[in-house]
Amino acid sequence: MRICLINPNTTTSMTDLMVRAAQAAAGSGTEIVGVTSSMGPASIESHYDEALAVPGVLAAITADRVAETPCDAYVLACFGDPGLDAAREIADAPVLGIAQAAMALAALVGGGFSVVTTLSRTIGRADELTHRYGVAGLCRGLHACDIPVLELETDPDTEAVLTDACARALTDDGSESVVLGCGGMADLAARISAKIGAPVIDGVAAAVRLAEALVPVAGFPGPASGEYSRPPAKRYTGMLAGFERL
Repeated sequence: MRICLINPNTTTSMTDLMVRAAQAAAGSGTEIVGVTSSMGPASIESHYDEALAVPGVLAAITADRVAETPCDAYVLACFGDPGLDAAREIADAPVLGIAQAAMALAALVGGGFSVVTTLSRTIGRADELTHRYGVAGLCRGLHACDIPVLELETDPDTEAVLTDACARALTDDGSESVVLGCGGMADLAARISAKIGAPVIDGVAAAVRLAEALVPVAGFPGPASGEYSRPPAKRYTGMLAGFERL
């Protein structure tokens, strides 16, 4: 099985980190193919960033779809799940967002969960997704560590700050598990879990494991009709002119 991990931002070092975490979580017969978006923001920390990240995500899926050996599933490795619905319309394989995957696994752990994310301004998007994915009743708290995305790799205090935030979330929220709210935290989940003595769920690993389970039973290519069928053909102009060719 080949899973394409798409980093919706343009920072290659973050793609490399997430690919390593994804490969460590994958089964022995799974290959992780990392793709860094060819266009868009260096990191995604606002609604504006997220909107402008979507064309790069769609371009990556379109390019893989027509490759000689297309991947069997796609993972959108940003916790805002940017462009997830649009990606599902054009893909010929399952597309998983790391926020939806992480929250689904947290729900299966049992009881309530907390989310620990990057900047405070992203909490609104995380809250919106808990409602969209039907787990708002299980999410007992949303917390920010206030470390910018691109500083997660370079700040020497990142692990300590995140560990403290996760431990406090468990206590303050009365949660049974913690979801990490950024793909750039993917390499820290196991170590933080060991330190706080509770499940800490990374969406990259969660999405890879769910993709491995989903591919054999998903019945792709995707639906021929309905909401996730191919978008109707039409003219696109300006910088988006190339996107009319799906």
